[in-house]
Amino acid sequence: MSPLASLLGLLIACAAGAVVPVQAGANAALGRALGHPLWATLISLGVSVLAILPVMLAQRVPAPQLALAAKGPLWWWVGGVLGVFYISSALILAPKLGVSNFIAAVVAGQMVASLLLDHFTLAGFAAQPITMARLIGVLLIVAGVVVMQNAPAVESGLGRVAVRGG
Repeated sequence: MSPLASLLGLLIACAAGAVVPVQAGANAALGRALGHPLWATLISLGVSVLAILPVMLAQRVPAPQLALAAKGPLWWWVGGVLGVFYISSALILAPKLGVSNFIAAVVAGQMVASLLLDHFTLAGFAAQPITMARLIGVLLIVAGVVVMQNAPAVESGLGRVAVRGG
């Protein structure tokens, strides 16, 4: 991959990450309005289907080869269940933990899982061994979650004073 393509990929990934807390907030608000968080999960996934269909039609994506996919391992089909778990967790927990704490924990979980998936070549990913640098990077992310979650109340109070005074 060229440096420009890598930079573009990283920028798109950052944009994708930036929409995650917005999605959590929108789904949480929708869940409150609908009377239960699982209704928001269902509606969110339904809207996702409605959003992707025109894109697929415009790109003339060929019909899926379900027979071929059905012969694959069962874990190929868990993505939808994992999506339900993530969306439901986000809309229930983000309002309780705060979106920054929730997203920090999500990123930490993603990094730990990614490190293991890469190292053990699980889910079809190419081998990326756990190195000391990669392990330290992930541990720093986990440490960041711990620091954010356990920051003294006085610090958060000072943050509010600084915002009001600014």
